[in-house]
Amino acid sequence: MDRKIWHGIFIPSASLQSFISLSIVLFIPIYDRIIVPIARTITGKPSGISMLQRIGMGMFFSAVAMVIATFVEMKRLKMARDYGLVDMPNVTIPMSIWWLIPQYALFGISDGFTMVGLQEFFYDQVPDELRSLGLALYLSIFGVGSFLSSFLVSFIAKVTSGDSWFASNLNRAHLDYFYALLAALSAVGLCAFLFFSKSYVYKRAST
Repeated sequence: MDRKIWHGIFIPSASLQSFISLSIVLFIPIYDRIIVPIARTITGKPSGISMLQRIGMGMFFSAVAMVIATFVEMKRLKMARDYGLVDMPNVTIPMSIWWLIPQYALFGISDGFTMVGLQEFFYDQVPDELRSLGLALYLSIFGVGSFLSSFLVSFIAKVTSGDSWFASNLNRAHLDYFYALLAALSAVGLCAFLFFSKSYVYKRAST
């Protein structure tokens, strides 16, 4: 993609990850100063929304981010076909890298909801004498998630070895299929979370 942001200045591909952190930094004050007071007036809860609601919102934004990623990749592949660049993976496709920013920003917003909500939940809802264990369980989620992610990528690469979703030539790969699969898995996970969270009884009133 076209990584030019100014005359002769190109944004490094790896630096796109920084937009996740940047969106978290920008979103947290907005959430604390604007969203929480509005939600507080609606729900009557001091925290505005509950911990589980915050986690659910983060999961929702994560699924939306994957849907956006799917359509952006579909557009990128279409432009590669339209300009006859499918078999020229080293040639820049005339599509700005700024198309990727919304999905990274949504991931940051998702983290702002989910990570904070999970940390509060595992700290607040475990027995007082097991709070350190609760924080360890909170961190273990990311480890298990990374392990399952690696397994999923390896499995798909093996199953689609003939027409790989992860071909070295990204113009012939199908990252759009992979993003769509992640969006579907995120939606399933969100539905399961909503189903089980309805029956959860909080240990005590949250502050």
